[in-house]
Amino acid sequence: MPDRKIVAKELADIFKITANPDRICMIEELRSGEKDVNTLQEALDLPGPRVSQHLSLMRAHRIVEERRDGRHHYYHLTQPEIADWIIEGLNFVEGRMAGVSKSAISKARKKWSASSKEQVIS
Repeated sequence: MPDRKIVAKELADIFKITANPDRICMIEELRSGEKDVNTLQEALDLPGPRVSQHLSLMRAHRIVEERRDGRHHYYHLTQPEIADWIIEGLNFVEGRMAGVSKSAISKARKKWSASSKEQVIS
């Protein structure tokens, strides 16, 4: 398989894994640093088993890594740059504007960018 096809397949796999609203929000939550399942559950208002399922899938595809401390499981992005992709994707969403208000995009960009700045300061 030519190199270009190998790279395209890997990129398609990443897009496939991140193509879920819950996982996008988890990536953005993890942008500011390591979090446990309970913290993600509360921040995203999702049931614990659903959070765990998403994290398991993202761990299997090397999007997140897990650190155990006793009974607690902490997760962080293996490559935090993936969160930057999501913010850049807001430009594409803004250009499409089908059913998404400018204020919703602006709020998402502001919240997610703030998380990025918090990470740099920490």
